[in-house]
Amino acid sequence: MNIGPGKVVSFHYKLTDAEGNLLEDSYIREPKAFLCGKNNIMRGLEKAMTDKVAEDKFDVTLDAGEAYGYRKEGNMQRVPIKHVDVKKNSRLKPGQIVSIRTEKGPRQVTVIKSGKFNVDVDGNHPYAGKTLTFAVEVVDVREASTEEKSHGHAHGAGGHHH
Repeated sequence: MNIGPGKVVSFHYKLTDAEGNLLEDSYIREPKAFLCGKNNIMRGLEKAMTDKVAEDKFDVTLDAGEAYGYRKEGNMQRVPIKHVDVKKNSRLKPGQIVSIRTEKGPRQVTVIKSGKFNVDVDGNHPYAGKTLTFAVEVVDVREASTEEKSHGHAHGAGGHHH
């Protein structure tokens, strides 16, 4: 079954920067799952997967515009610490990548400065402005359920859970 709109795709990947440094390795957890055609992953990666099938392996290099976007200077903000996903009693450090809860769902940011009640963060994604290479392995491709199509995302392992 070929990858295309209305298909749920499960995949693993290794992500490296332009210098070849390993940034992420999904093989340490369940494969990532997404519903194709619903903007659930970056456009450039989804485009590279189109028409691939289970067990295909390929590399794709994306410039910043196709990946996490370009850095926006001055994209700093102060966030109440209660909106930061951090383990209780752990101390936030400058340069640390954390997830904050927003109206649009979780978002990764970089800590600039941390106080008792607030944290100053760089709102750019940590990989914004970078050329990235994904080494992808397609694990499975299946037809999306009616519920997944109506919700606009994959359910189950590696996807969204309700």
